[in-house]
Amino acid sequence: MCKKWLFFLFWSIGLTAQVVEKDLRNLSWTVHQLGKNEKLKATVPGTIHTDLFANQRIPDPFLQSNENEVQWIEHEDWVYETEFELTKSELQNAHIELVFEGLDTFASVFLNGQSLLDADNMFRTWRVEIKPFAKAQNHLKIQFKSAVQQTNALAQKIPYQLPDDNRVFARKAPYQFGWDWGPRLVTCGIWKPVKLQFWNDVRIQQVFHEQVAVTPEKAEIKVKVALESTVSTTLDFLINNQKHRVAVEKGTTQLDFPLTITKPKLWWCNGLGAPHLYTLSVILQQQGKHIEQRELKIGIRTLELVQETDAQGKSFYFKLNGKPVFIKGSNVIPPDSFVPRVTEAQWVALVENARLSHQNMLRVWGGGVYADDAFYTACDEKGILVWQDFMFACAMYPGDEAFLKSVEQEVEDQVKRLQNHPSLALWCGNNESDEGWHNWGWQKKYNYTTQDAAQIWNDYEQLFHQRIPNTLKRLLPSNENRYWPSSPSIGWGRKESLSQGDSHYWGVWWGKEPFEKYKEKVGRFMSEYGFQAMPSLQTLRYLSDGEPLSLTSKAVRHHQKHPTGYATIDEYMQRDFWLPADVEKYQYVSQLLQARGMKIAIEAHRLAKPYCMGSLYWQLNDCWPVTSWSSIDYLGQWKASHYQVKESFAPVFLAVTQNETGISIHGHTDTLEENTGILTVRLIDFSGIELWRASKECVLDDEKSTALMPIPFTTLPEFEKEKTVLYLEFTSNHKKTVAYHYFVKPKELRLEKPTINVKIVGETLLEVSTNTLAKNVFLQATDHSFGDNFFDVIPGIPRIIKTDRPTDTVKIISLFDTFPQ
Repeated sequence: MCKKWLFFLFWSIGLTAQVVEKDLRNLSWTVHQLGKNEKLKATVPGTIHTDLFANQRIPDPFLQSNENEVQWIEHEDWVYETEFELTKSELQNAHIELVFEGLDTFASVFLNGQSLLDADNMFRTWRVEIKPFAKAQNHLKIQFKSAVQQTNALAQKIPYQLPDDNRVFARKAPYQFGWDWGPRLVTCGIWKPVKLQFWNDVRIQQVFHEQVAVTPEKAEIKVKVALESTVSTTLDFLINNQKHRVAVEKGTTQLDFPLTITKPKLWWCNGLGAPHLYTLSVILQQQGKHIEQRELKIGIRTLELVQETDAQGKSFYFKLNGKPVFIKGSNVIPPDSFVPRVTEAQWVALVENARLSHQNMLRVWGGGVYADDAFYTACDEKGILVWQDFMFACAMYPGDEAFLKSVEQEVEDQVKRLQNHPSLALWCGNNESDEGWHNWGWQKKYNYTTQDAAQIWNDYEQLFHQRIPNTLKRLLPSNENRYWPSSPSIGWGRKESLSQGDSHYWGVWWGKEPFEKYKEKVGRFMSEYGFQAMPSLQTLRYLSDGEPLSLTSKAVRHHQKHPTGYATIDEYMQRDFWLPADVEKYQYVSQLLQARGMKIAIEAHRLAKPYCMGSLYWQLNDCWPVTSWSSIDYLGQWKASHYQVKESFAPVFLAVTQNETGISIHGHTDTLEENTGILTVRLIDFSGIELWRASKECVLDDEKSTALMPIPFTTLPEFEKEKTVLYLEFTSNHKKTVAYHYFVKPKELRLEKPTINVKIVGETLLEVSTNTLAKNVFLQATDHSFGDNFFDVIPGIPRIIKTDRPTDTVKIISLFDTFPQ
């Protein structure tokens, strides 16, 4: 018997009135294929794929093209089993509940041969009273039916096919069925914790809070406790040590308790201030005995989504504590195709990587899963706002009452789990379903009759314009109920998409439009845009699993899920760079290409502030090793684009616009600090000779981007655009922001072979210098990380780079190495 088990046993004997939980994850679990006798060791939480792999029954689906070898799994039914003991004192409790925090997806649960429940929603918590069936020795069985077989059967019940495919009939992570960056691995299993809960007279169902009013002097909070009682009794509640005695009746009751916080410290997002958190403690006592305790971390803040009609259309921005916030962030997908094996540390690392790159919002995309508690806690602690999609993406959905009721319960479960997080900024109904219906030609593709099309759209409106928002209205206080039915609100092919609501702009990549189009296609809030790049060499070697690396290898080609992915990268690469034939150089240049696209896009968005007030690129991370739109690959390696994002999202923003007659320096700040500083602009040739210099005291505006210094070409000495760089420095409060501007595309630069020197200048600092311009210097050292990479170095202006530990033994590549020799 494990120590955790002994702990629960102690409390169940010593305090029979106390609410007690027993964790069932660490029992001896087995799994077998229905109809076959071989029982394999299983892990809970887990999935059938990871269990089969652990038992050496399948190859690793992430390596080479092994994904193809495991497709049979989705067509089979699988049975998980275990046994557990209950002591005499545990059996004496009035209530014994079996709680599954997540079952993926179509699951029948049996205890001692008795059918307990039939689950059909991966995103719900399932609770069932087992007191009538529980005994000293218990056998628990969960039979998972094939989601593919189940959804195919459900699809037969309606007279038309719904786009995108039959996956829409399952409340199951859509990306498991394959995406243009992810594999098809339709798994099943007990994917979240499972436990028993023992209780008697009374228990807490939920604790949440409502912020009533906030002034600099005080914050008035209403603490709400949902209580379930089987008796009429008197209870004591200690709310942050303030005692309240309450008489309750039998049944479910919601109790409200006032709480005042004097001189509250506000919760701010990353870059604007500290994300201050307060502890909210609720202790339930009955006749002096401790029954149950809950503890929350809450933030005091006001948050609004502002949509106001103006001369250009309609605004779309967030106002935090009364301040309009330019949103800088990205879209998050699940960190693995098999979510149960993602550790809390990995969820936290996602948020930390966003914080380190100056992001202040993450969008949890609707084609994956609702993130782990550790993710939202990290967002609270690090000041990262959360745009939370409900799990619907790129499809239309059934509208029968059973489906709608299941979604309603799913929404309730997730809202109750997440509503206390100060980071939660927005609830969004779906990803691209509205756009898909109106712009992707589904009606023609599926040959719908007028009647069928009307029914499908009616079902859409019932789900996203009635059931979900009505459920939110029932559960959330009005000042926290921010709902957006679909992202984007209007498709990128329509001009209105740039004048109101949020916009997904995919003319770059899908439309093959040049990166420069980003400068024209700027909306009020850019919630998706992006470009692909290969992962790190380390990740390429991992996925190849010993197969020699090449651009035509089976493994490399298999880990590109977009049908024209490499062809699209090639086309864009030839516009701006030289196209290498060598896989290592191609991998490097593909990352530079992606970074170039992100730089142009983010600069365009920030230059348009306050017309544009949000920039969320697609995408932050990967769910497996793959060539994709991510800025961080599956193994956690930063691509060049993530370093570029860190620079482009910096609090002090500098950008150069160029036309036929000259250039102009623009800037603004996103901070609340003093914004006065010295802007110095230097024109330098690639050998390090300074050709021209100008300085000016500037005040950066925190409300809009402004022109700081116009520079007509006629004021500059003659220079060769192919051999010259414009170097910018803005110095304020002993902080320096640096930017570079080149006058031609990378492939047009007349680079010479640089001699790059790296030397240790501090315990965690390296100095990188060169004899001629070194463009996009990439440092590689085994088991080392660098605070900056893919950077430029000008002769006479060395770069100081932070590292986790000192080393001057590094492999170095620069853009010159990819030029024809």
